[in-house]
Amino acid sequence: MRRLIVAAFVMLSLLAPLCARADTVEAAGVKFDTVAEVAGQKLQLNGAGVRYKFVIKVYAAGLYLAAKATTTEAVIAMPGPKRLHIVALRDLDGNELGKLFYKGMESNTTREEFIKAVNGVLKIGELFGAKKELRKGESFTVDYTPGVGTVVLINGTRVGDVIKEPEFYNAFLHVWLGPNPPDSQLKTKLLAGAGKNSNSNGGSN
Repeated sequence: MRRLIVAAFVMLSLLAPLCARADTVEAAGVKFDTVAEVAGQKLQLNGAGVRYKFVIKVYAAGLYLAAKATTTEAVIAMPGPKRLHIVALRDLDGNELGKLFYKGMESNTTREEFIKAVNGVLKIGELFGAKKELRKGESFTVDYTPGVGTVVLINGTRVGDVIKEPEFYNAFLHVWLGPNPPDSQLKTKLLAGAGKNSNSNGGSN
């Protein structure tokens, strides 16, 4: 009987780390929870990956949705809240980040889409300009809630006003999921490892 108890204890000890690892996905040492909650709704990690600039790791990113999506169109059409979480893997200039988001949205949306989102584009540029620098290990999160809008959190603390235009969040996601992403491999990772339409690597974010 004692041997059975000891064997059971050993088995549970071996399984515990596996269960713990199942609750997170790691990208360049950054652990992304497989489940997150936005506006009272549980979202699942759609995918996570690393933005490389040549061989330099710039940041790790994770996309959270209500259900799995493997195309940009499916992500944009997905109902319910959404979250993009990014962790810096090196020091990033805040003003430069704002400019890169601007350029990324401009090059991945139509002129009409960009004009509809421009208010949010300017606001997020101001937020990161005020931050000055996102240091290695710091993070920012961009959440969207239907009927409310987009909120930005830096290191878990909300900053700035709600960006009410729904067009903004779609344009923001297009920075990474559009036709000209900064890193096509990251696009593939965010799209649940699919990203069949990821054939560009021409961006600069």
